[in-house]
Amino acid sequence: MTIGKYILTLATLSGLALLLCVGTASAQDLDRGKQLFGLCTQCHGSDGGGMPLSLAPAIAGMPDWYVLSQLNAFRAGQRGSHPGDLSGMRMMPMSRSLRTEQDVKNVAAYVAQLPATDPARLVEGDAEKGKATYSAVCVSCHQADGAGNKDLNFPPLLHTSDWYLKSQLLKYKSGIRGSDPTNTNGIVMRSMSQTLVDEQAMNDVVSYIMTLSN
Repeated sequence: MTIGKYILTLATLSGLALLLCVGTASAQDLDRGKQLFGLCTQCHGSDGGGMPLSLAPAIAGMPDWYVLSQLNAFRAGQRGSHPGDLSGMRMMPMSRSLRTEQDVKNVAAYVAQLPATDPARLVEGDAEKGKATYSAVCVSCHQADGAGNKDLNFPPLLHTSDWYLKSQLLKYKSGIRGSDPTNTNGIVMRSMSQTLVDEQAMNDVVSYIMTLSN
């Protein structure tokens, strides 16, 4: 074997070893995420499909960048510190049980790889009316197909819980959520929620959002 071929072979083997190490680390991270997610199953369910009675929405398949951002928001007190936010106050201490940034990332990665669910629909509204509202108010951040916008940190709305979307709109409108001056996305959402004149308007737009998952 020539020196050149020897070097090429060595480089190839080194590259394969590196890929195997990366793959093993990723598997370990997911295993750690699954272990940590055991605490979350009490409210969100083992499949991440959510439990309305526990005020916990479906989160399975939600992108890791958004799960990460929201866990960090809870940990920092940007979410869950308002006395009117019952579910948020529950999430804050749960998020702080994740001791390290790596554990937060591991849980986010595990949630992201869970198969998305389609929760039962509990909100009744006029989807056609909601479509007009969505096009005028929501599309600039969440996109026409509800896929969200990673660059702006606005989440996808697909395969989520309709009751949760409505509850968050109510919280934004009342100031329970979105009043922290350090949470820019929350401030934007609070402003947008003010354009929904009443609960029926919320029901309508949420009903339209549910059609995007079809």
